[in-house]
Amino acid sequence: MDRLHHRHAGDGWVECAQGHRHWGRFGAAGLLLARRDGSGDVDAVVLQHRALWSDQGGTWAFPGGALSPGEPAEQGALREAAEEAGVPPGAVRVLGASVVDHGGWTYTTVLAEALTDLEPAATDAESVEVAWVDLDDVERRSLLPAFGEAWPHLRRLLEGRPDPSDASGPAAPTVT
Repeated sequence: MDRLHHRHAGDGWVECAQGHRHWGRFGAAGLLLARRDGSGDVDAVVLQHRALWSDQGGTWAFPGGALSPGEPAEQGALREAAEEAGVPPGAVRVLGASVVDHGGWTYTTVLAEALTDLEPAATDAESVEVAWVDLDDVERRSLLPAFGEAWPHLRRLLEGRPDPSDASGPAAPTVT
């Protein structure tokens, strides 16, 4: 396997119980990595500008992708962030996760914070650019639609604020 292409048995399209098409035969996961300022508040997150050739290319989201068979979501998210954004797994602390379950297919957003001063970078062909993006600038980007929809909830989780959508029913992401 070369540095630019990371293929594994989890790669492939599936259809969930809701009739949607998703990437990741065994589910998928991504790492939403936060940086804290001097006062301890989250001020930025790592975002990836997705390659134009990829599904919904040209949009921004956080690094992530298909899980390998039997791979825990946290491990998969850390692997994907290392492959796509050069984020060393030992340089982050996992805070929790938010899971969206489509019936037969799940996407897990692993929430984490940087433990060191790290500079993410586009390290494979799936990324046009990878950068720290200030929290208030995230919504100004052309976001991957699913990320754009989840962003308000994920931001509240990172900032430690209550999320009124948690009580809205089974479609709301849950924190594990």
